[in-house]
Amino acid sequence: MKKLKEIKKLINVLLIKTLMASVVLFGTFSAPANACTGVRLLSLDKSAVVGRSMEWGAFDLHSRVTIIPRGYIFNGLTPDGYTGKKWTTKYGVVGLDMLEKVTIADGMNEKGLYAGLFYHPGFAQYSKYDPAMADRTITAIDVVHFILTQYATIDEVKEGMQTVRVVPVVEESLGIPVEAHFMVTDSQGKSIVIEFADGKVKIFDNPLGVITNSPNFDWHMTNLRNYVNLSPVAIPAKKIENIDFTALGAGSGMIGLPGDFTPPSRFVRAAAFSQTARPTKTSDETVYELFRILDHFNLGLGSSEGSGLGGSDISKLRSSTLWTTAYDTKKHILYYHTQHNRRVRKVELSAIDFSAKGDSIVYLPLDKKKEQDIEDITPGK
Repeated sequence: MKKLKEIKKLINVLLIKTLMASVVLFGTFSAPANACTGVRLLSLDKSAVVGRSMEWGAFDLHSRVTIIPRGYIFNGLTPDGYTGKKWTTKYGVVGLDMLEKVTIADGMNEKGLYAGLFYHPGFAQYSKYDPAMADRTITAIDVVHFILTQYATIDEVKEGMQTVRVVPVVEESLGIPVEAHFMVTDSQGKSIVIEFADGKVKIFDNPLGVITNSPNFDWHMTNLRNYVNLSPVAIPAKKIENIDFTALGAGSGMIGLPGDFTPPSRFVRAAAFSQTARPTKTSDETVYELFRILDHFNLGLGSSEGSGLGGSDISKLRSSTLWTTAYDTKKHILYYHTQHNRRVRKVELSAIDFSAKGDSIVYLPLDKKKEQDIEDITPGK
């Protein structure tokens, strides 16, 4: 009897530990306030269109369109301030910033190279800061504009990321360092994901062209094996004991597709939707398809604030999806819409003089008015 009680006690301890581990793992996936999803589509004319949704329901990021000219000089951010790597812009860049800082969350350069920052909480492990190596040092919020201002191809990015050390620096608005990983896509549609583990950079080929958040990219790719039976084709009717069974409606081929907004589920949906997207002949038409897919990932307020950023002012937000982008890497055009106005706007990089003197970055508001422009087609008005 005594031995049986000891066994029961041991089982209870194991069950509690398992439950606690599950809570920690689920919290890692869902608690952070960022639930961004990135997708790349390819058109029949071999154009690549890539974009993402920006979910941040804790406070307004005050994003702007940012235009970086050639010749602009950057200094990498370190725990000691802007004392890190120094570099000069080689390629002009257009992107969307965050917190009204020189921090590109999402952008493309004049060579058609795209890069985006995606939250990676609990898994990003940067190098330890060493002041003696400051001249090689940048932090996570420097990575996107470092890549876009310096490189034109994926191979150049892979080589270039070996030359810098990315270290943690506390972001004042969060009280912690920005934990991030990155998707980079070139004008041919070749895509990679850049992550940091044990202080080292890890680069994964990204053949499907999708990204979400935690855990690590290779885990997400392995998890896709659980969904290999998904199909856009409806389940065929079956007859059992002289009873005909048919699907209740369209979409039966996607039964089993996870519908929640955790990063693993969004990754599966992004892969499923992008791989079953309608064929598009041109990049122009592919932009429509990309926006359609990304609309699946819009979040309302209360869906992605997380547990660690309570008390933030969200009174002026209409959505946790602040903005959505689509970059035509062939024609070099940024398209976007926002939480305030879903009218699609564009910026053509080919029309910008990136050699303009003045060594200054140009900022443009995402919304001239934070309201939807509605066309009134009422007869007689």
